[in-house]
Amino acid sequence: MKLAIVGATGMVGEVMLQVLSERNFPFTELILVASKRSVGKKIVLGSNSLQVISLKTAVSLRPDIALFSAGGSTSLEWAPKFAEAGTFVIDNSSAWRMDPSKKLIIPEINAGQLNSSDKIIANPNCSTIQMLLALAPLKEYYGIERIVVSTYQSVTGTGVKAVQQLENEYREKKGEMAYTYPIHRNAIPHCDIFLDNGYTKEEMKLINETHKILDDYSIKVTATAIRIPVVGGHSESINVELKKDFDLEEIRKLLSDSPGIVVQDNPDTNTYPMPIYAAGKNEVFVGRIRKDESQDKTINLWVVADNLRKGAATNAIQIAEYLLQENFI
Repeated sequence: MKLAIVGATGMVGEVMLQVLSERNFPFTELILVASKRSVGKKIVLGSNSLQVISLKTAVSLRPDIALFSAGGSTSLEWAPKFAEAGTFVIDNSSAWRMDPSKKLIIPEINAGQLNSSDKIIANPNCSTIQMLLALAPLKEYYGIERIVVSTYQSVTGTGVKAVQQLENEYREKKGEMAYTYPIHRNAIPHCDIFLDNGYTKEEMKLINETHKILDDYSIKVTATAIRIPVVGGHSESINVELKKDFDLEEIRKLLSDSPGIVVQDNPDTNTYPMPIYAAGKNEVFVGRIRKDESQDKTINLWVVADNLRKGAATNAIQIAEYLLQENFI
């Protein structure tokens, strides 16, 4: 089982290597791939030292699976070349997500859509993954009319440069800026670029990907995405109008029984999800579960997850595990 990591030297690539080790993913050969400037670099994994190779060389090795986290332009150019070589590509960029010929997969929700002909599989946006993992059980049981979501997103979603900016500002050092404005002691209502409709690309991903993954374009969705000076993970305040009335305890049980979700919801003990405690974990944490007293059949949730794990690396590796489980490889 040849497994390639494309973007192995990046932030998500490094987390992929950690998650593969933790989950004992059954590869026999690991191929580390990165951009030209990283080719030849050595990465130490346990007692082994592996050399980073080029994309062209990696295609010639015909890996069974390639986990891509190297940006949209790289995916658009190289994912088809790997697919032509017989490789299953699981892509973490936005390049293929809204392509009608490609599946957009959160394994706990819609892995059953996959078949052996799906050579390029899209990994959803990190914010979408954690939101829908919490909302899919509610949709199945009650139906969903409308979603209003505000995200409070970690600087790790931008990358190493943003993490460095936060650290520099915290230490009162000058350095390269990932954002137009300071991020330390600030909140920037601007994730990704602005579009003609006044929303950012990140906000529209939450809307469009929700429709595609849940296969329900009747759900009304609106989003505001905010960058905050946090490293541990993304948080989301979600207001959901359901189609049927509900009992709060029933909802807590439904979420507690759903795979990949941990309910942390006890105001008496100040128990609720926070990114500082979600960091390094693969689950999605849900709390502050309460009725919206301004509107019937509506609930508020607070949802937190490590965006580099379930929001990226872990979800991609779970897709790979499903391919093996179904004997597609």
